[in-house]
Amino acid sequence: MGRLFGFEDAAHTRVRESEAEALPPAAVRRLAGQSYDEITLWINQAGYRTARGGEFRAGGLAILLDNPAIAGLREDADGDLVETGLPAIITREQFVAIRVMRRKNQPDFERKPSREYLVPGRLGVCGLCAYEIASTPANSGSRGYRCPPSTKTLTKGCGKVRVNADGLERHLAEQVLAELAKPEVSALIGRARDDLLAEAQVLREQADVLRKRQRALGEQYASPSGLSLTAFHAADKQFTKEIKQAMARARQLEMVQHVPVGDVPNLVAWWQHAPLVARQGVLVLMLDEVALFPASARGSRVVDSNRVRLTWRVWGQGAAEGRV
Repeated sequence: MGRLFGFEDAAHTRVRESEAEALPPAAVRRLAGQSYDEITLWINQAGYRTARGGEFRAGGLAILLDNPAIAGLREDADGDLVETGLPAIITREQFVAIRVMRRKNQPDFERKPSREYLVPGRLGVCGLCAYEIASTPANSGSRGYRCPPSTKTLTKGCGKVRVNADGLERHLAEQVLAELAKPEVSALIGRARDDLLAEAQVLREQADVLRKRQRALGEQYASPSGLSLTAFHAADKQFTKEIKQAMARARQLEMVQHVPVGDVPNLVAWWQHAPLVARQGVLVLMLDEVALFPASARGSRVVDSNRVRLTWRVWGQGAAEGRV
């Protein structure tokens, strides 16, 4: 991992004053409305050079001023800014104000409409290799789910499973709505939802503990007799991975808060008009896993129980009976 401009080390524990002095005036210029091209011209003319010794470019400077570390911050798994306890070169208020100025945060910035996919991440897996299914359009442009293939540089899935999204989502809707319609199942929904929300809270607490241990790791590395850089990076990477996994799982479980509790006269009508997050919450509440398999015949778009194996979540004996 390369050194960040303004710091002596990759862990951001020590400030390099000869570089850091350039960042507060750069931040002030940005907040005054100067473009990154203008600020880049100024910083190069002032004699400052990047951490690698080259001249600054507008894109690189924009990335630098968007790095929370220069304000003594970091982003947690939810994308929220949290204090690190490490040195800050510009103030938190300056950093937040600069970030608000990013084009994608402007009111008139129009994002391309994103396609909706019902199966949330981590719930769908490849039935052949167990890798997490990805939502991706087919070459024709239609929505689809597929097992992402491995490449020479990235180890992923087998790439042998692809399912049409419309067919899969219709099949899932039929299965979960039929299950929800059972009186013995609907009677348990409220309690099951509360149990999963409690589990999500435990995961968030575990992530908080891991963050504290990660901060302590940085302090240990900064001490004179602390960890080597290699050991620090390895441990820090593992903490980041575990925090990300815990928070992803917690956010998925928290989708169940949008599931209606009580009598719903027409489940089909509710499903057709419910927001995506509510329908995803139903899947998370009802299912532990959705495993997808290849079509029996090449080019077949049929999606049925031969291609989809559902593992139902067991949160009550009555709800578990009769599930296949």
